[in-house]
Amino acid sequence: MPVAGARRISKPVRIGRGLLATSSALALLCAGDLAWAQTTLPEVVVQQPKPAAKPAPRRTTARRPAAAPAAPAAPAAPAPAPPDAATVLAEKNTTFDRARDDVILPKVGANTYDIGREAIEALPQGSNTPVDKLLLQAPGVTQDSAASGQIHVRNEHGNVQYRINGILLPDGVSGFGQVLETGLIGNLELITGALPAQYGLRTAGLVDITTKSGAFDNGGSIGVYGGSRQTITPKFEYGGTVGQTQYFVTGRYFASNEGIENPTPSLNPLHDYTWQGKFFGYASTLLDENTRLSFITGTSLSKFQIPNNPGQPPGFTGFTFNGSIVNGFDSALLNERQYERNYYNVAALQKKIDNIDLQVAYFSRYTTVHFTPDPVGDLVFNGIASDVYRGSLLNGIQEDTAVRLSDAHTLRTGIFVSGEQTRVENQSLLLTTGTGDACGISSPPSNVVCGVDDKNSKLGWLLGTYVQDEWRITDQLTLNVGLRFDQMFQFVDANQFSPRVGLVYKPFAGTTFHAGYARYFTPPVQAIAAPTNVALFANTAAAPEVTENSPVLPERSHYFDTGIDQELGRHLKVGIDGYWKYATDLLDDGQFGQAYVLDGFNYAKGINYGIELKAKYENGKFRAYGNLAWARQMATQIVSNQFLFGQDELDFIAHHYIPTDHAQRWTASAGASYLWQGTRFSADMIYGSGLRAGFVNSSHVPPYTQVNAGVSHEFKLPDSSWKPFTLRFDVVNVFDRIYELRDGSGIGVFAPQFGPRRGYFVGLSQKL
Repeated sequence: MPVAGARRISKPVRIGRGLLATSSALALLCAGDLAWAQTTLPEVVVQQPKPAAKPAPRRTTARRPAAAPAAPAAPAAPAPAPPDAATVLAEKNTTFDRARDDVILPKVGANTYDIGREAIEALPQGSNTPVDKLLLQAPGVTQDSAASGQIHVRNEHGNVQYRINGILLPDGVSGFGQVLETGLIGNLELITGALPAQYGLRTAGLVDITTKSGAFDNGGSIGVYGGSRQTITPKFEYGGTVGQTQYFVTGRYFASNEGIENPTPSLNPLHDYTWQGKFFGYASTLLDENTRLSFITGTSLSKFQIPNNPGQPPGFTGFTFNGSIVNGFDSALLNERQYERNYYNVAALQKKIDNIDLQVAYFSRYTTVHFTPDPVGDLVFNGIASDVYRGSLLNGIQEDTAVRLSDAHTLRTGIFVSGEQTRVENQSLLLTTGTGDACGISSPPSNVVCGVDDKNSKLGWLLGTYVQDEWRITDQLTLNVGLRFDQMFQFVDANQFSPRVGLVYKPFAGTTFHAGYARYFTPPVQAIAAPTNVALFANTAAAPEVTENSPVLPERSHYFDTGIDQELGRHLKVGIDGYWKYATDLLDDGQFGQAYVLDGFNYAKGINYGIELKAKYENGKFRAYGNLAWARQMATQIVSNQFLFGQDELDFIAHHYIPTDHAQRWTASAGASYLWQGTRFSADMIYGSGLRAGFVNSSHVPPYTQVNAGVSHEFKLPDSSWKPFTLRFDVVNVFDRIYELRDGSGIGVFAPQFGPRRGYFVGLSQKL
């Protein structure tokens, strides 16, 4: 019991239930205090004090010095400011990007080569580098002339698909204008080998482009770049954030007196002026936390003069044109031209529902190519002057879904449907041979100018669907198995089931092994596969030696690929990859006339194999890379559009495997850059052992090397209201090496083309 006179100094303290219903975050922070407040304190008893004792005698002691006053407590660090709305939105979009790239559309088992934004800026010419020249810095990519497709991946003609933010950009008609602009690229991946089942149709390589990150910070740049051969390129880019929407636009105008490859080794080509205008726009908006809507739009308009090769001997004279007798023509004065238009639009919806991620996209593309001849000059040199038009309007839908069934299994499915309306028209002036009826005229004499019009229109369809399972067997081992089905309704109807298998094994940190098998089905480009009415050209100078004209077929192939990537320390990455492909009805294209447009044909059988080496080194402000590839592609027996060939060529190819015209044995690229006190020094090079030439591609043009160099510096102005500007100076083909890409011989090669001569270029770019 308490002692009489004692007093209670504490009471139980009770906490109401309302406080216990606060947020979980506050409860965690205050858990200790709440526990104390809810505990009943024990009773404490204080007894009456006893009388004070007698004081002890006083003793004198030395005083301690007074303690120094305590220093005032340091003020607490201020809490970090919450991220602004634009930063929060950027983080959310990054999450959507990762889901698209890693969950919906991964590249399990394929071979990848990455070129990031920093690597692009470190190149000579930086973001002024055309996309095809940028791809030449990847392993296994071969340089070619604009008329022959500009680049070849692993020795294949065309057969490359382009995607922006995971969405397929459909094929255009053949042309040599660059539709895409390097300025929009945040990251570029070249994916080759055994592709997963979601990637179909064009399978030699996948160019996967991600638009620039950091482009939505309410800023951009304007600039101008130009130099040798009266080259001038004003450009702009701007991006920003408004509410839940990000946007980015870029545009460029390009003009030069060297539009396409010079047919002579001269420093300045004749009649080779070009102007090109390009625009790209991207916008995305978050509809809610799990839904994003994106839009892509682009335009490319180009005009080219076809360069002239002076001193060519006339082939046909003595005919009458517009009342005048034509006895010759100066080939330096030819006036051939080509016009190209490309428009594309994409709308994509990306959604996350529990364990399901999906993306559905609608896309459209309209493209035209129009070649206009020099009527008199082309008749003199070729006996035919063709006005060639090709147009295509395409609309389609692409849908991809990923379902995470468990930690070990992710199921993916998707569909692809596109409808394409093509129009191909060839209006030709011809010279008669006097050997029979020609151009609807009964037995005209020789050297009479007459005309024919070969028209073709087609609505074609492509359909595809796939299903595949990604099985993460262990943390180190992943197996991806899929099945794809494709159907084409074009000038030929065909379909195929295509199994795909990919394996990724990571036995150690920094080591990645991949292997895969893919069955591929590749339809021809519809406009290129349009049939020609050979009978229209009978008894004229353009009559083919062979009249057989079988339709162009889809290519079917088996593809095997394996490789390993290894990190050697923190700075060096190396890799090796090998592949083997066997194809039936191997697709190829060629230029079989003065018009700079391509025609398709098939080899009955083809084999393609090679090996690639790659290395990258990055250490602080220094970066370097190098690639080396060896490859062969051989084919036999022409089975479509036989009229494009001479009888002697058909006979030889029917009994022999020959190299395809774009097969190059050795290809290499390398580059390095160093940033020193704000100044970047850079250099790169390409090497080729030579594309094929001669009768049935039996020889090749000489090997070549081209070296480029550049220097750039970012200047920061003392006035803080102005953002930095960048000044750059570049030299293309530093050693002015004169080399041929084509010598005018070989299958599907009409004229010689030389690489660029040395050029000096200066650029100025101001950030906004």
